[in-house]
Amino acid sequence: MMEAKVQAVGEQVFAAAADLFGLLSTPCRVRILCELCKAERNVGELLALVGGSQPNMSHHLNALYRGGVVQRRREGAKVFYQLVPGKVDLLCDALRQQRQAACLDEGGIP
Repeated sequence: MMEAKVQAVGEQVFAAAADLFGLLSTPCRVRILCELCKAERNVGELLALVGGSQPNMSHHLNALYRGGVVQRRREGAKVFYQLVPGKVDLLCDALRQQRQAACLDEGGIP
């Protein structure tokens, strides 16, 4: 009985991880996540940092929002996005390490 519960919980964990990885399966969403790991950003800031069109950015941000990775708040006409606390902390750490390694490989400063 206990073994079945542990297996069921394990399957839920793997399913949640697969959902998260699927959500981050586009380079644009990973770049957005990387910027949001640093600080809360509004759509205009993200467009300047990540590039792309406003409709495309909105599409990706809505997918991240629906996936429970980001939260948003409105301040006047601007919408600000930030990561849901605790949701992707390890992923942010991995992105920082990857960026540092890439900079060091190229002889730059991380």
